[in-house]
Amino acid sequence: MLITDLPLPEFFKKEYASYNTLTPIQEKAVHAGLLNNKSLLICAPTASGKTLIATIDICNTLGKGKTLYLVPLKALANEKFKEYRHLLQDTPYKVTISMSDIDSESGYLAKYDLIILTTEKLDSLLRHKVSWLNEVRTVIVDEIHLLNDPGRGPTLEIILTLLQTLIQPQLIGLSATIGNPQELAHWLNAILVQDSWRPIELKQGIYIQNKTEFYTTN
Repeated sequence: MLITDLPLPEFFKKEYASYNTLTPIQEKAVHAGLLNNKSLLICAPTASGKTLIATIDICNTLGKGKTLYLVPLKALANEKFKEYRHLLQDTPYKVTISMSDIDSESGYLAKYDLIILTTEKLDSLLRHKVSWLNEVRTVIVDEIHLLNDPGRGPTLEIILTLLQTLIQPQLIGLSATIGNPQELAHWLNAILVQDSWRPIELKQGIYIQNKTEFYTTN
């Protein structure tokens, strides 16, 4: 499937024209209903194209409602903000980032189409019952396997439960490492989309006495 085949804005197609074709996991996501408001749990190796799946969904949602992009770390939030600020710079759509001063006034977020948040910030927003919550159509959860993290996991679980109870948005979970993907997809009411393709072969080996011996696994 070609990038140009997707029913998305021209600024998206122009930005990613060099990609030409979708990767296997991206094509599977599209066929699974990515552009039709289906909730998906995306499980694929690092560098297989999961971020572009999120970008496709963001661009599909623009003009229809808000997208929340949830990340576990401030550094990752900043990275995503820079990426999407560049993508949307010549469009009428607005992106912002909110991750500090957890209990600060957040009414200004209502005017943005894409909001990048840390887990803790979104937890605060939900507890304060922000007025624009019903405008949220899509929630992307990066590193969703952190549900198993003893520190961040409980907060993320509460957030996802509240979102499904209050507004039932399209949920897109992204991860390279999930031990129980079928179980998690069932809990999220999402379609599991998996693929093992990676752009560079992953080699395994043993390093001993200044020599590495690679081997293959079946």
